[in-house]
Amino acid sequence: MVYRTFGAADSLRVARTLRQVTRSLGLALLIGADPALARACDADGVHLPEGRAHLADRLTQAHPHWRITAAAHSLRAARRGLALGAEAVVVSAVFPSRSPSAGAPLGPLRLATLARAAGGPVYALGGINTKNARRLLASGVVGLAAVDGLAPREP
Repeated sequence: MVYRTFGAADSLRVARTLRQVTRSLGLALLIGADPALARACDADGVHLPEGRAHLADRLTQAHPHWRITAAAHSLRAARRGLALGAEAVVVSAVFPSRSPSAGAPLGPLRLATLARAAGGPVYALGGINTKNARRLLASGVVGLAAVDGLAPREP
């Protein structure tokens, strides 16, 4: 699970609650772009935005037990993130997404090409839901990520 705080005033309280929940479920908790918050809530690591992937190696050196991932929106960014020390990259957007930060969707074929050429583990993100997730089974990604697309919808 990645908790992206977006500057929320109650981020430490929320992060500590998420830490308890993820521990009880045996899940990892990564904090988006905030190493200090990750330390404060005893998270498992940090997820870096594409523009901060250069911090991956330094964070790994300072916290060897942490998992460090980086966002990527292109093959070049995916290779760069992995080369800079991220253990995996989260590539987006795969499908059209409601996220205001989502770019043009890659689609399953371009995602598959990117995943095979990245040189390390790739997770897919962006517009993924229960209807289109199967289209990514043969893409070469190691996992899928979603903000709300895999949750059951209320009637």
